[in-house]
Amino acid sequence: MAFITLVILGLAYPLVMTGLAQVIFPKQANGSLIRQGNRVIGSELIGQEFSRPEYFHPRPSAAGKGYDATASGGSNLGPTSRKLDATVRANTRTALQENPGLKLGEVPVDMVTASGSGLDPDISVANAYAQAARVAKARGISETRVRRLIRSHITDRQFEVLGERRVNVLAINRVLDARETGKR
Repeated sequence: MAFITLVILGLAYPLVMTGLAQVIFPKQANGSLIRQGNRVIGSELIGQEFSRPEYFHPRPSAAGKGYDATASGGSNLGPTSRKLDATVRANTRTALQENPGLKLGEVPVDMVTASGSGLDPDISVANAYAQAARVAKARGISETRVRRLIRSHITDRQFEVLGERRVNVLAINRVLDARETGKR
């Protein structure tokens, strides 16, 4: 009985599910990879580091050193944690220094706190708008143009009730780079 269960649940079931996923949802089954030519440059589902001023920055990551998918996970620090408080304060100072015109009471929460996985590929709409002036200045384009780009990259809530409206950082940064390349 143990051998039969092992064969069914350990071999047959995973192979059938993998085969079905490849047929029905091939993009998702293969990691929702984003390619530039023949090179994989990221995934729609996993955040990655962007730190230069001309790019939208993702949420801070709690996954290892940066966006290490092998160390995914939150910090498990609670609201009374001194370490969490110090981290949020430091991230807030950085956000205020990097983003001209952003005021202390306007800093979006996801700009200074990590997600549960530490690998969130999206930022809130408020976070994207808070970064618009910095990105526009660094790229030498109007803030209005950057704000229009943000509006065009907003993903609505799933089924209009699940999650929050958000902007995928890699997707919007790729569009900015494509426009830069096309401008030259």
